[in-house]
Amino acid sequence: MPFITFSLISSLSHANNHGEIDQAVPLYLSEMAPPSRRGGFSNGFQLCVGLGSLAAQLVNFGTEKISGGWGWRVSLAVAAVPAGILTVGALFLPETPNSLVQQGKDHHGVRVLLRKIRGTDIVEDELDDIVRADRSNKTTTRSGLQMILFQRQYRPQLVMAVMIPFFQQMTGINAIAFYAPVLLRTIGMGESAALLSVVIKQTIGVGATLVSIFAVDRFGRRTLFLVGGAQMLVSQLMIGGFMASQLGDRGEVSKAYALVLIALIAVYQAGFGWSWGPLGWLVPSEIFPLEVRSAGQGIAVAVNFLLTTFVAQSFLAMLCAMKAGIFFFFAAWLAAMTAFIYLLLPETKGLPIEQIGELWGEHWFWKRFVGSHNQETLNNFSALLD
Repeated sequence: MPFITFSLISSLSHANNHGEIDQAVPLYLSEMAPPSRRGGFSNGFQLCVGLGSLAAQLVNFGTEKISGGWGWRVSLAVAAVPAGILTVGALFLPETPNSLVQQGKDHHGVRVLLRKIRGTDIVEDELDDIVRADRSNKTTTRSGLQMILFQRQYRPQLVMAVMIPFFQQMTGINAIAFYAPVLLRTIGMGESAALLSVVIKQTIGVGATLVSIFAVDRFGRRTLFLVGGAQMLVSQLMIGGFMASQLGDRGEVSKAYALVLIALIAVYQAGFGWSWGPLGWLVPSEIFPLEVRSAGQGIAVAVNFLLTTFVAQSFLAMLCAMKAGIFFFFAAWLAAMTAFIYLLLPETKGLPIEQIGELWGEHWFWKRFVGSHNQETLNNFSALLD
């Protein structure tokens, strides 16, 4: 049992201690990727997070066999390897075209970079979009955070920056990821078997995220959100139903029901892996205009970390108090977030990142916040160009 406790801490360290990385990497990928492939490139971020989490579970499973109390030390030390690779690799990354324009670099150099990363000479429209967004940024003296919080035209993006990471954590994925070994022990599995089952579950999640890389730019963000949400909702309800009906007085279920439960957790993991897992990072990184993009991503990361901490600290107490009801609790949230996406999130597939802001003025609900401002902005840009 002590090793399982440490494995929870180690998994959390491997999978979630990426602070500034969560802030910078999704934005970098969104700005560097071509519009038609932006979703796939950005979902690669979640794929790598999933691979890191899987590697952590494999290390935990392997080092659990080390005698003499050295297993946890090896598990912790291995975390330095990806950190070193990340540090060295960052030295070779170029700035994004958007960042170069913000820094006042020569537009010819930006044009050359755009041609290189897009693989085409037809980049003038995209460069014009970036320059236009930079001019909008320089017309205000307010910070990006002030603009998001207090200006009405950024209300849709602010709501998404808060609610999408909030809902991502309320799917219950971190509850299962952090405490899956404990959950599996409570249904009668041994320590090694519980850790191995978590490895299998993580492998399924990585495979599902790989599917999302190829599907997101073909079917769109909304489709994956809705299909994945429905899949997780059904599996959560079935898990809760099995737990409620089969969990005996000893806190155990039969081996057959334990296998069914593991299969349902795998279905749930797959649903998260191609929907809320990668899209929870992709959508906030692509919806903000240039002048508030960094501040908006910062809000999304902060909300994600706060909810991760809350779920990690409260899940065991909720599990003890609610028992099988905890799965119905998360199922209710899944129903709410699926409805939220259906009603309030426009499709951003294939649009250049600097043109996504135009969607809000056409949306049935958000146009009441941004419609008039969009027209005013267009008039101001026309005046500047003249």
